[in-house]
Amino acid sequence: MRFASLGSGSKGNATLIQSDEALVLVDCGFGMRDALSRMERLGVTPTDIDALVMTHEHGDHLRGVKSLAKRLKLPVHLTAGTWIASRLDGLEGIHLVTPEQRFEIKDLAIDPVTVPHDAREPVQYLFESGGSRLGVLTDIGHVSEHVYRRFAGCDALMLELNHDRTMLAEGPYPPSLKRRVGGRWGHLSNCQAVELLKQWGTDNLQQVVAAHLSEKNNLPERAHEALAPLFDHDSRRFKVADQWLGVEWQTLERTAVAAL
Repeated sequence: MRFASLGSGSKGNATLIQSDEALVLVDCGFGMRDALSRMERLGVTPTDIDALVMTHEHGDHLRGVKSLAKRLKLPVHLTAGTWIASRLDGLEGIHLVTPEQRFEIKDLAIDPVTVPHDAREPVQYLFESGGSRLGVLTDIGHVSEHVYRRFAGCDALMLELNHDRTMLAEGPYPPSLKRRVGGRWGHLSNCQAVELLKQWGTDNLQQVVAAHLSEKNNLPERAHEALAPLFDHDSRRFKVADQWLGVEWQTLERTAVAAL
């Protein structure tokens, strides 16, 4: 299994997950033309995508979903709450996802996990194939016990490091938006993400990608500095997703169990 980011941040998010048989796109917060250009940069033929999988209805995750699904005739997997809130009327191939109930796309097993975020029925996802386990965990306000338990033991993570607490406090957002971003239903800070990784331990993590960095409340350098000590400053094991360039393909090694 491997994964890549088309781009991640305040202006748009989209993640590609590929197994031996399947290729899915998690969210699409970019307009169709932009999304297709980003796929081309990663060597992806859009017609090879099997499905769109949505986390929630916010514009930085939804913007290009309808146009892309129509053009490529893609099924869209999403919760009932996300479907109601996203206004994706007129789309064929809507597949309603039940949180905490696994579904499969070819050889890719997908677990939608309920998360604390200020959307209608948000989920984040665990992907399993070939003995490898990838967690896509962004857009959560805090790490609930449920999230902690469900995402433990991943081989790789796309993990939210949305904001630096000092930058958020001293930044240009109005007080109400600062409370929303830094609150229990908003987004994870660098400190929260680091504390989570410390509790899980990083020895068995092949790759961590810092994702969904705020344009105004974080810097790639700060996310990098936060993660580096956890990996003995071995930058081969962690990356910071860029808003414009995303992250190149990251390939997970097959486990010994998968080889048996």
